[in-house]
Amino acid sequence: MSTSKAIFNSFPSIIPPNPSFPKPKPIIISCRYAAPGGNNSRTAPRHPIRRNTQYRPKDPPRGDASGRVKEPPLGEDPGDVDIVGLLKEGKLEEAVRVLEKGGSADGPVLRELLQLCGKSKSIDLGKKVDFLMRRSGFRKDVELNNLLVEMYCECGSVRDARRVFDRMPDRNRDSWLVMINGCSKNGQGDVGLELFEMMREEGVIIDGESFVVVLAACASAAAVDKGRMYFELMREAYGINPGIEHYLGLIDVYGWSCHLDEMWDFVENCPHRSRPELWEAVRNYARVHGDLELEDHIEELLASHDPSKSRGERIFLAPHRNHSAINMLEGKNRLREFRCAEPYRELNGQEAGYVPDTRYVLHDIDEEAKVQALQYHSERLAIAYGLISTPPRTTLRIMKNLRICGDCHNAIKVMSRIVGRELIVRDNKRFHHFRDGKCSCGDFW
Repeated sequence: MSTSKAIFNSFPSIIPPNPSFPKPKPIIISCRYAAPGGNNSRTAPRHPIRRNTQYRPKDPPRGDASGRVKEPPLGEDPGDVDIVGLLKEGKLEEAVRVLEKGGSADGPVLRELLQLCGKSKSIDLGKKVDFLMRRSGFRKDVELNNLLVEMYCECGSVRDARRVFDRMPDRNRDSWLVMINGCSKNGQGDVGLELFEMMREEGVIIDGESFVVVLAACASAAAVDKGRMYFELMREAYGINPGIEHYLGLIDVYGWSCHLDEMWDFVENCPHRSRPELWEAVRNYARVHGDLELEDHIEELLASHDPSKSRGERIFLAPHRNHSAINMLEGKNRLREFRCAEPYRELNGQEAGYVPDTRYVLHDIDEEAKVQALQYHSERLAIAYGLISTPPRTTLRIMKNLRICGDCHNAIKVMSRIVGRELIVRDNKRFHHFRDGKCSCGDFW
């Protein structure tokens, strides 16, 4: 029977660091093993294994001279962690993890958590905060529930927002306006209009801000007649004198529906027609809908009132390299970033009706190269990766830092019909919910 002895000093200490404790003796651990060629009927000699009993110094205080909050040490009591400090540093995920381990949060902390989740468009962390809030004593707080509805709308999940809204035991005027505005931002203006009628039936006080929100819902739903009706109702039934924001809201209603002539007549008879922001809004809609004559005419009007408002000769340049398109794909509890890089093989959408629109390629290259350049756009790369890395029929959420181009918009509509999924794309303008070959924006954004 062979024997051996070894002393190891590399094992981590499992004893709490307290210098007042006496140094313990080495721990003796016995084992039974078979020695090659030996008599294995007896127990092998016990091998003394000395664990490292050196004490580590106490953890330094969380917060150095500069005031920077450090990571909570492993095993620290969650109740002693400065959650406010983590949120000030933008460490949203760490703060949520501490709360899940038993940390406590008051109203201001929950408010900050919900606001950060909405800004970061992190629906997974938002759902965790939702769960934590329902376990706390703030689940009936009206203000926090309003922020929770707004957070879900900012993340593009109107279904979750409506679930929170419907279960609220008490609602105020802001609760209704947040829900209506969230529907409008996500291309569900018709649902927002239904909520506004329910709001009136409930006897909620209607003010000027309420009509700004309902006009946005009319624009999202392309409901021109209802937009005019609510504009007149505001003055006749509620005695509210329309402000510049209400006139801009009705201009949006006309512009989203491509009623340029009615929009022009409305601005001509507007008491605020000397305000340049009205004419700038009309000019933007004229450019979007391709009415170059109206656009040039408004350019002359703006230049006559304020030369700084004129854009002169409109020269469109390619984006600067430092402002390249970035997309974030949310899935599997991770965010993956995609940039315009190497070309890739995409779905054969041309067989499904997709036709490349090379007008969105601003480089001076031949037509074939323009078609190839369209395939480099980062939102397509993000969607392609999401399709091969997530289960079928699941919803994909894409966040883009630039405005989605018209060609990618058409391509994603075709993709949604081919793969049978809902593709949610958030650009720097709004949410686009692609489903069954259609987009919630009605091809206008």
